[in-house]
Amino acid sequence: MTHPLRLRAFRLLFLGRTVSAVGDAVVPAALALAVLRATGSTSALALVLAAAMLPRLLLLPVGGVAADRFDARRVAVLADLTRCATQLVVGVELLGGDPSLTHLAVASAVGGTAAAFALPTASPLVAGVVDAAHRQRANALLGASANASRLAGPALAGALIWAAGPGWAFVLDAASFAVSATLLAVIAVRHVPPPQRRSLTADLLHGWREVRARTWFWSSLLGHGTWNGAAAVLITLGPAVAVDRLGGEGVWLLMLQAGAVGMVAGALIAGRFRPRRPVLTANLALASYAAPLILLAVAAPAATVVVAYGVALAALGFLNPVWETVVQSQFPPQVLARVTSYDWLVSLGATPLGYLLAPLAARHWGEPLPLAVAGVLVLVACAGTALVPDVRRLNWPAPMPPEPAPATAPAR
Repeated sequence: MTHPLRLRAFRLLFLGRTVSAVGDAVVPAALALAVLRATGSTSALALVLAAAMLPRLLLLPVGGVAADRFDARRVAVLADLTRCATQLVVGVELLGGDPSLTHLAVASAVGGTAAAFALPTASPLVAGVVDAAHRQRANALLGASANASRLAGPALAGALIWAAGPGWAFVLDAASFAVSATLLAVIAVRHVPPPQRRSLTADLLHGWREVRARTWFWSSLLGHGTWNGAAAVLITLGPAVAVDRLGGEGVWLLMLQAGAVGMVAGALIAGRFRPRRPVLTANLALASYAAPLILLAVAAPAATVVVAYGVALAALGFLNPVWETVVQSQFPPQVLARVTSYDWLVSLGATPLGYLLAPLAARHWGEPLPLAVAGVLVLVACAGTALVPDVRRLNWPAPMPPEPAPATAPAR
């Protein structure tokens, strides 16, 4: 079987996505430091983060419609160019030495809007350049690359901030989006447009009907959304437990590194292992996230918590490429971006809820109770998908019926 990196179009897509992932991995640390340096306020940082998150959530389904209608490649190029401009504006603002909180918030909102249009293009781009036989390995390569970038990002951010200041981190991210847009612009991506032009509302409803018609998909999304909400609880409360009860800040940092390594390992395993029941296997693996949550709740030995967290994140690294490959094989190409947008909407939508509820619950009952409740919810929601007949029956790869001849976008 030909390795997907031997395919020119995927090789350029992989390179572009890897470059932009490295740039994105540098930004979180730089943004937090820049806003805190400029304002000294965590509330200001929360405002900037919310300015990016809200349009991303609200406009995700619209981004899915745009990618299905107008070609995912063109939408992705425009989104990358927009994010390039916004990150460059933020970088120049920071390099000027007197950044405006309003300017940073507006730039974050524009970048979040562009992300809402970019995220739904990810799956159609892979499906448009790689045939079904190679998609699992292609998705695994992209997952491993993104996870490795997250692993290296904080160290690169620290070196860059120390040497030149946080503004240059945003300039680097802007350059990475420019490279990604350039590479996307020169590849040909198969695009199968919807058979008829509908209104925006009709397109949104059609995509939702495709989601609702597949019990294995929406039941799994409930599990994945619960996982993300629980992950927000762990990220919010975990540092305090690690510092106060497990041995200090070093334990928390070790947990994060173990998780990053686990995600890379899980993605690499997904490129080699083709489970007979892919969705069932991946969801059951995802249920392992209950372990670090409950172990943190009972203040288990630090080494046990670190290992459990690494294994749980390896399960996530495994699930992502397997899930994406199954979705690409089970939905018609004409609705793939809309389906992907609803997938992201459920996953991202649960995260702010976890961030909001975790500190409130901890204030009333202490950290152990919300951590334990989150662990039980993850276990029930993810392992509970095994009770759904369609989840158990879905075999690998179970492809869609033959697709109509695609219209190939010109390489320009």
